[in-house]
Amino acid sequence: MNRSDPPAADPVDPRIKDVLRYAIAIGATLLLLVPAARGSSETFGWLPLWLLAMPLSAWWALHRFRLPAATAERRAPAARRLRSGPQARRRARPSPRPALPKAA
Repeated sequence: MNRSDPPAADPVDPRIKDVLRYAIAIGATLLLLVPAARGSSETFGWLPLWLLAMPLSAWWALHRFRLPAATAERRAPAARRLRSGPQARRRARPSPRPALPKAA
């Protein structure tokens, strides 16, 4: 079974999906409409993290971290580019300049 193949039956409870979608919709609405929701709180920290990023990451984890189709196609095994020449070498250090006599 390939990672990009869709599973035969979705083992995720649809109620959990609904709750996460609802939380994402509420968080996005709050971030768009309430300026204070874009700030930080001493108790919770950065609010956009808790209102939008955490529900989105939970939803992504619920779907077992599947990549979107466009990204999966882009990440197809590509031929690795190898250099044809030998590995670069350091240049030899130039000889130090002779010391000049100091003026009195």
